[in-house]
Amino acid sequence: MAWKWTPLLLLVCMFTTVSARDRTDLFNVCMDAKHHKTKPGPEDKLHDQCSPWKRNACCSVNTSQEIHKDNSRLYNFNWDHCGKMTPTCKRHFIRDTCLYECSPNLGPWIRQVDQSWRKERFLDVPLCKEDCQEWWEACRTSSTCKTDWHKGWDWTSGINKCPDTTACRTFQYYFPTPASLCEGLWSHSYKVSNYSRGSGRCIQMWFDSTQGNPNEEVVKFYAALVTAGAVSHSVALLVPSLVPVLSLWLLD
Repeated sequence: MAWKWTPLLLLVCMFTTVSARDRTDLFNVCMDAKHHKTKPGPEDKLHDQCSPWKRNACCSVNTSQEIHKDNSRLYNFNWDHCGKMTPTCKRHFIRDTCLYECSPNLGPWIRQVDQSWRKERFLDVPLCKEDCQEWWEACRTSSTCKTDWHKGWDWTSGINKCPDTTACRTFQYYFPTPASLCEGLWSHSYKVSNYSRGSGRCIQMWFDSTQGNPNEEVVKFYAALVTAGAVSHSVALLVPSLVPVLSLWLLD
């Protein structure tokens, strides 16, 4: 019967032997990046799709306005590099950017990087499955030329253009599944969760701020795992999915 306890012992070992990230401020924190504020705080006039974060934001009003422009000065990134992106698709990209720039609830997934425009990024944020599915559905008929938008562009003109070696095709061609879009697009910034909105276990890309910020509960859950058990980001992400598996194993 002792063999039944093997998975549980493995989980305990992961909690006790894996080091936590150096940064201790996992909750209510801004990344060290190009346009982020040093500390989160109220921004009553955040623009349009960034407005859910107005009570507590890592972005400024000016940043939120630039996010919504087709020719934004934030990164000189052109969404329409393969023809006009549909408005519904672009709305999801704007929401994605608002989450990146404005959210103070991404601490457990912040990693240090050595890049000229930022010192930190987030990695493997557990994105609610509906958010990923809707993003993919909205963009499948728009066009692009690359699967990883973080790198490999032609920047000689000052804005991103498709390299000569690539061809413009539909999003569905380059991203045949929702997960391939959400996880591959920004070098694994997101990890598609098996959890749904409202579960308290996945990050929502957008929400109705009149009902509060659901991502606060999510970050508290994962931050508690990291700080209390000295668990790394990757292990913390596995814990919610391991618990039901362990329960079934022990009951077998």
